Amino acid sequence: MDRLLLIIIRNLIIIPQEYLKLRKYANRSNNYTEEERYGYFRTIFQKAIQTGNIDLKVYGQENIPKENGFMLYSNHQGKFDLPAIVSTCDNPIGVVFKKELYRNHFVKLLADSTFSFPIDRKNAKQSMSVIRRVIEEVKKGRSYLIFPEGETSKSNKMTDFHTGSFRCAIKTHCPIVPVVLVDSFKPFDEKGCGKTQVQIHYLPPIYYNEYKDMTSADLASFVRERIKQTIETFYD
Repeated sequence: MDRLLLIIIRNLIIIPQEYLKLRKYANRSNNYTEEERYGYFRTIFQKAIQTGNIDLKVYGQENIPKENGFMLYSNHQGKFDLPAIVSTCDNPIGVVFKKELYRNHFVKLLADSTFSFPIDRKNAKQSMSVIRRVIEEVKKGRSYLIFPEGETSKSNKMTDFHTGSFRCAIKTHCPIVPVVLVDSFKPFDEKGCGKTQVQIHYLPPIYYNEYKDMTSADLASFVRERIKQTIETFYD
């Protein structure tokens, strides 16, 4: 059985009412605080993890800044990446995701509820517009998650990072938290619904004083290397 189907079956009774709540948060977002909207998505993802035979091991949550206005940069393995991060990050975050995902109704509801933005990496003008918007929002105190690989690897290997996304940190001088996902491709990108384990590691923040003299390319390599070393340490 497919894992997503298993989750749907185990939550069939509550899905209609939860869907109506999602629409309410997305369509009337001004009526609710950012914490309320984000917290509801966290609850949904946590429920999916509990009913989907997924053992999510979390390390380093204490490294997430207590105040907003930071950037999360994560490796990108599969469809479970976003649920893993949102379900374990208490602070409200927006997400920069590829525009194709915006066609997914659930993703659209998430985006409309959390100041998240679709990005078209093949369109330089649109990409820079999104980066500028994220910079503006981070300066206001919001926090964002970016997958600088752009595409999922469906493995514990990484591809190169797109350097442009690191302009968000450089322009705002905000803390950077590298996020490491191990085996995150297994829940939804492999067949079957048996018990599976995923690791997520929040590494110590990189503060502006540590990267202020780096170019965006230098910073991308620096963050990528930290993530790569952690994968090599914990991947079995």
